[in-house]
Amino acid sequence: MRNILRALLLALFTLPATYVSAQITLVEKNKPKAQIVLAENNEVNHDAASILAHFIEKMSNAKLPITDKKSVAKGAVVIGEKTADAGKDGFLIDCKNGILHIQTGGGMGAVYGVETLLEQYLGVNYWAFETADYPQMATICLPQIHHAETPAFRFRMSQSYCDKDPQYVKWYRLNNQTEVFANNLWVHTFNRILPASVYGKAHPEYYSFLNGQRRPGDHSQWCLTNPEVFEIVCQKVDSIFKANPGKTMISISQNDGNNTYCQCEACKKVDEYEGSPSGNIIRFLNKLAERFPDKQFSTLAYLFSMHPPKHVKPLPNVNIMLCDIDCKREVPLTDNESGQDFVSALEGWGKISNNIFLWDYGINFDNMVEPFPNFHILKKNLQLFKKNHATMVFEQVNGQRGTDFAEMRAYMLEKLMWNPELDDDSLMQTFLKGYYGKAAPYLYQYQKLLQGALVSSGTPLWIYDSPVTHKNGMFNDNMMKMYKELFDKAENAVRGDSAKFARVQIARLPIQYSELEIARTRQGMNLEDMRQKLNTFKERTEKYDVVQLNERNNTAADYCKLYETRFLPHENTNKAANAKVIWNNKPAPRYQSIADKALTDGLYGGAGYVESWVGWEGQDADFILDMGSEKTFQSVSTDFLHQLGAWVLLPKSVTYYYSKDNKTYTEMGTHEFPEDRDGSVKFVPGTVEASSPVTARYIRVVVKTIGLCPSWHYGVGYPAWFFMDEVNVQ
Repeated sequence: MRNILRALLLALFTLPATYVSAQITLVEKNKPKAQIVLAENNEVNHDAASILAHFIEKMSNAKLPITDKKSVAKGAVVIGEKTADAGKDGFLIDCKNGILHIQTGGGMGAVYGVETLLEQYLGVNYWAFETADYPQMATICLPQIHHAETPAFRFRMSQSYCDKDPQYVKWYRLNNQTEVFANNLWVHTFNRILPASVYGKAHPEYYSFLNGQRRPGDHSQWCLTNPEVFEIVCQKVDSIFKANPGKTMISISQNDGNNTYCQCEACKKVDEYEGSPSGNIIRFLNKLAERFPDKQFSTLAYLFSMHPPKHVKPLPNVNIMLCDIDCKREVPLTDNESGQDFVSALEGWGKISNNIFLWDYGINFDNMVEPFPNFHILKKNLQLFKKNHATMVFEQVNGQRGTDFAEMRAYMLEKLMWNPELDDDSLMQTFLKGYYGKAAPYLYQYQKLLQGALVSSGTPLWIYDSPVTHKNGMFNDNMMKMYKELFDKAENAVRGDSAKFARVQIARLPIQYSELEIARTRQGMNLEDMRQKLNTFKERTEKYDVVQLNERNNTAADYCKLYETRFLPHENTNKAANAKVIWNNKPAPRYQSIADKALTDGLYGGAGYVESWVGWEGQDADFILDMGSEKTFQSVSTDFLHQLGAWVLLPKSVTYYYSKDNKTYTEMGTHEFPEDRDGSVKFVPGTVEASSPVTARYIRVVVKTIGLCPSWHYGVGYPAWFFMDEVNVQ
């Protein structure tokens, strides 16, 4: 008898805890034991019930019935009752006495409660785009639960390729601007509301006064002190809301571009009094908010308007969309100069508004497939936003497939947007283990090494970075060797699992891309070694459908072709190689340190203007190349960068002259550049070929600037940059 009792006690204590203390059994031996009851028959509750039934069936092959009957007994899972214990989108999970209640604080609370139940109590995980895992269980029981949550921010939005999966969006409690903003007018809306192409010719006075004249254009701002502008905008706003019933919010916000605000006498007077160009904007928005008191008006505090005004305060129905675009990201925003300037603005807005939409940036837009080790700052920054009255958050992380740890970045940010008090290191380890399996320890070590190397290097992390910027820091040769060893171990750990092996290879692409970028800046490249590495990068980007390398839509396929022809070593037949440069009109000061060598060193600049390129801002270039002795040649060509997003435009023309004595020069010819409005990054040659060979020692290069950025460009009314690299004499 004693042995039988002992066996029974042993069996009891070896059962799962949830079974021993079960308050409700959902499934027993693969048969449904509970039913789902809708407290209210609506779309959200139906959605929540369907999600619960779907995953329970995946786990156990048992299909729980769904009903909207009013009577509730033991064995019921009641979805959608209202609760005062949670705010909008929040929920209460209450399990006791044989009944499971998933109650809602409003909005999507019922769905989010179901998904929390599945994840935290039943072991279901949704890692990335159409990528979930769940345990197989013949019997599913739940213990006593009393679990309430309300999100830290009322609007939570990210930018990830995973967002194309509707179930992923629900799982991570994400919003979309189309849910809130009428007619999708949510950012940079001035030109959409008053198009310069429609009003600019007849009414230039509606647009910015810059550098001595009115400059209507696609990226010009409004003259906000002009009463006619206000009345026309009111008419437009009224018609937009009438055409979009049910929507109560619209963005009335500056066009993209910096320092293009109106500087007429009336606007300038307000800006000086308010201490910021935001003063005119808030005054204008307040007038709109008074005209339409039942509507919400959002406006940007972005670049020139980042700092709040000194006197005027936004009305409660004026939403401040505050952007930290200019900040460096190697440390939290509180810890470096650029971040501290933003924090000053954030604190200022937080003192005068409880209606702040925080637009945060978290990836390198010029080189998206490059390591961007900012995981250690995500939590602290979101806590900072919450502390200063941000109620809405958009994390713009450009999570294209192949972007640096795109899936983990989205996972961590989306978890922290819901609750910024979560442990970020635990989130990282959980994701790595779940998504990469046995490779996780090596990838975790890689992340920590990378983070330490970045912070100790003292080199800022910027959203327009180049790997070359960090070649002596986090990408120095010794560190790169360690990273490669860790990825080798990670690949070997999951070589038998095709899905996880593919994920590790995708995660490795940023290091491989950085190695290619750094190699092209060094003399003595091992041609065969680099050709093999280029082929590997090409094969893997094709295999894993990694398309974009930057936000300018330059593709990985085009990059690989360009690398082959532009960056891999070829026989250097340039007769001006390493020529001495004599300056008549020097480049901008920040580029003078490299200018004497960069134009003839045989190394070509990449897609970012931050390395190898020599730039002039709103001025002509004029210099002479001394080739050391007389040489015979027939063509001269100079390499120019086209990158509109950085205000880098092609020049008007380049003219070449030649001389034997550096006194008497003969014009060889002029290359004129057509206007190019394409947003892609390009390398454009300015070539002149003589009708017959000429002999000379000196070549003079004169580049004519277009002067100011044109009306269609972000920098309308301001000096345009042009950048040049190799001068090739053949």
